[in-house]
Amino acid sequence: MAGLHVIILGAPGSGKGTQAARIAKRYGLRHLSTGDLLRDAVARKTELGAKAESYMTRGLLVPDDLILGLTGEELAKDDKRGWILDGFPRTLAQAEALEKMLAGRGEAIDRVLDIEVDPELIVKRLSNRRVCPKCKAVYNLDTIKTKVPGKCDPCGADLVKRPDDEEETVRRRLGVYEKQTAPLIEYYEKRGGLVRVRGGGGIEEIFAEIVRVLK
Repeated sequence: MAGLHVIILGAPGSGKGTQAARIAKRYGLRHLSTGDLLRDAVARKTELGAKAESYMTRGLLVPDDLILGLTGEELAKDDKRGWILDGFPRTLAQAEALEKMLAGRGEAIDRVLDIEVDPELIVKRLSNRRVCPKCKAVYNLDTIKTKVPGKCDPCGADLVKRPDDEEETVRRRLGVYEKQTAPLIEYYEKRGGLVRVRGGGGIEEIFAEIVRVLK
């Protein structure tokens, strides 16, 4: 699977980040999560982070020019292992820009995975999500519990609830996704290579299905 280029789509809370990390580990790919990259930029108070923060806290998409610049820099660092893009592209404009960017380097997208989950399940998942600000581990009050309540298992840091996981913000994010990102499904479906994966089950069940379709 060396050099494999994968995009994973899905609404916020669909589990695409968790699955992308597993895919990257299994196939030796770089996991490029634009959400993590943006949050890191915000935490480091970079110029891009300052511009992006106001959009992120309101559950809005970061403007194309900012996200394209960030992603382009990361893709340029590719070491031939291949990659999985998590959180990008999110708009048709971003998808078209990515296609041109890859064509310029003689690369192409091998597979697009679409994780499908009921919106109400997503609201519940994200409202109960907690993250470690130190090592980035992700937990859930219902499904992925810690050994010590409120404490990260590996590093012991206090877990936090991200501002964009508040229920009102989650519903706004889902509305934005449906309007601006869902059309990507049709875009990639027409180009071939799109695979729909049911994301309402357990983590292992979903991953097993992804491994099957990537063979």
